[in-house]
Amino acid sequence: MIGQNLQSKHFIMSKELTKKQDQSLIAKDELTVLINNHGIYTWEGLIQFVRHLPYGRNANRKDLKLVSFEKKGNCSSKHALLKRVADANNIADVQLILGIYKMNHLNTPNIGNVLIEKSIDFIPEAHCYLKINGERTDITSHQSNFKNLQKDIVQELEIQAEQVAEFKVNYHKDFLRKWILENKMQIGFDEIWQIREKCISNLTLASK
Repeated sequence: MIGQNLQSKHFIMSKELTKKQDQSLIAKDELTVLINNHGIYTWEGLIQFVRHLPYGRNANRKDLKLVSFEKKGNCSSKHALLKRVADANNIADVQLILGIYKMNHLNTPNIGNVLIEKSIDFIPEAHCYLKINGERTDITSHQSNFKNLQKDIVQELEIQAEQVAEFKVNYHKDFLRKWILENKMQIGFDEIWQIREKCISNLTLASK
């Protein structure tokens, strides 16, 4: 009986996931129309489109259209775009999550040896991803897998798409300042931020 219940539950979840993947994007908002103009008409099609765009910062972090125009995006712009289109098209159970995780060369190998050369075990990094039907999903790149970060997540917060701009940056900087004080780091915030920026730069170069 237990086995039958589990099989039934799995069938229902699989059916719900398939239904969500087949969800049509038919809203008339600016972003959905733009996505449609790229020949993308389903939620799953949009996920795959965004997942395979190169990693990189956009010229204006507030303008989510640039993900399409510039054909690139980072964890913030890509997932914020997906969240906003999901909301516009009434796709349920899609949450935008801001997580702080212990970034190092093992869970984020494309940062290179920046932290190793500075004798730093990790730097708390702010990372955006989605929670779809309760399951955390990282669509930053085709190589991204949330399981690589899962054990190193130290804090999570649900946010809205517009919060990936100033709010996310300020939240991250405040977290870093507290982390530096609490751990009595020998280097200050400005140097830590520069090291972090070098890591992000390496991620961008690795994506090209």
